[in-house]
Amino acid sequence: MAQLPILVAPDPRLAKKSLPVAEVDGEIRQLMDDMLETMYAAPGIGLAAPQVGVLKRVIVLDLAGDDEAPSPFKMANPEIIWVSDDDAEYNEGCLSVPEHYADVVRPASCVVRYLDENNVQREITAEGLLSTCVQHEIDHLDGVLFIDHLTSLKRNIILRKLVKAKKAGAGGVPA
Repeated sequence: MAQLPILVAPDPRLAKKSLPVAEVDGEIRQLMDDMLETMYAAPGIGLAAPQVGVLKRVIVLDLAGDDEAPSPFKMANPEIIWVSDDDAEYNEGCLSVPEHYADVVRPASCVVRYLDENNVQREITAEGLLSTCVQHEIDHLDGVLFIDHLTSLKRNIILRKLVKAKKAGAGGVPA
């Protein structure tokens, strides 16, 4: 496994739409493993392939706490097939938008269909933080960052701070 460099906004690659994976083969499994290692080291609870410069529809998640055994989800071609009418608001952050957080409203629960690391189609019902996290990561596959859910004023303030930090040499996440 290898840690991959994480792209930081406003990198234009983060705004591109990812392509579906034909099948989960050895190359995609390796990508999933490398993404998990990168996410754990960052540290984070979710990571999408575009965040490491790979425009493929692949995400990884792990909501296990520090005192819990890892419990990763590895998903290729995740697709939300149902969302609840109820909404939930979470204070979201992102490895590609370091040190910035904001409240984002999303459906409280959803059903996601995806291919697992063995190329088997699965469905999960996600609620609470898992629902928020999977929706956040799927947004990345469509070129959407959590700050795109904010007002343009808030989004532009955050982007200006990220550009300023990058120019000062503090905007990148170590590889």
